[in-house]
Amino acid sequence: MSVVQSNSKLKMGIIIRILISAVAVYIASRFIPGIRVSGFESALIVAIVLGLLNAFIKPILVILTIPITIVTLGLFLLVINVIMVYLAAYLVSGFSVSNFVAALLFSFVVSIVTWIIDSIVS
Repeated sequence: MSVVQSNSKLKMGIIIRILISAVAVYIASRFIPGIRVSGFESALIVAIVLGLLNAFIKPILVILTIPITIVTLGLFLLVINVIMVYLAAYLVSGFSVSNFVAALLFSFVVSIVTWIIDSIVS
């Protein structure tokens, strides 16, 4: 396999993962009261923003909160997930979250739906 083929395969994999995440965001917004996504375009933007936040900001927060994460036996990681959802809602105009429980459920549903769709597609 040449470098060009593997590079294009990598790009296609990233695009498929973003689309899967966007579908998961859209599905979660339809089932969870308190989550509003104005359309699939907004869901796509939310998926990209959440991916970037989880790649760059979340690791920093996890490292900074190691002591409280240890004390809470890892449950504080759920709070960090909620923070990521709230931050995405702040950054994306077509996406809103009304409360903590909605954000927590949203992060669970998006994770589960993404996992299910990804396992079907792969």
